[in-house]
Amino acid sequence: MKKVRVEVVGIASTESNGAYALILKEVGGERRLPIIIGAFEAQAIALELEGMRPPRPMTHDLLKSVIEALDSNLTEVCIHDLRDGTFYAYLLLDDGEIEVDARPSDAIALALRCEAPIYVSEEVMEEAAVSPSALEEHSEEGDAEEEDEDFFERLKRRSAEESRPSQPKDQLQRLQQQLQKAIEEEDYERAARIRDEIRRLMQRSSQ
Repeated sequence: MKKVRVEVVGIASTESNGAYALILKEVGGERRLPIIIGAFEAQAIALELEGMRPPRPMTHDLLKSVIEALDSNLTEVCIHDLRDGTFYAYLLLDDGEIEVDARPSDAIALALRCEAPIYVSEEVMEEAAVSPSALEEHSEEGDAEEEDEDFFERLKRRSAEESRPSQPKDQLQRLQQQLQKAIEEEDYERAARIRDEIRRLMQRSSQ
């Protein structure tokens, strides 16, 4: 399985109540992988990103302590599959001797605490990742931090635009709007169908 190393670039709020978009960025590339997570998991990841320590250990802090107490180590985490709109991940412990099934949000929260690398299979990236230019046809060049901020703003702006009546210029734009809305509503099965339709449309237009 070909894997792509990614890093967490931030968390964006969505229009869905209690849902957040965790944004993973391809190391050395521009692709971003948005994953919808719950409020608790978003808080656990945000606290670690900000270097904040709660007065008492949270669940992922406890898991890290258990791993260390057992004289084990977290080698890596990997988001390896996407089925029916659900992402699947695993933890690799002790240099791959132990593999544990996990939700991506939990795996990433733990990886950040253990300073373990995060990977995504190339197959999942090809199916679900997007690039900043996919959300806006005319994007300006800038440094990496500005691009990430722009990416979050485009996610929010696209969500806000879809809440108002719109008249897409063409079929591709309409499908992109529908895709973003499906992701925000956590309707991953519908999102997968729309992605397939976008892929077919782009293939036809390139012929």
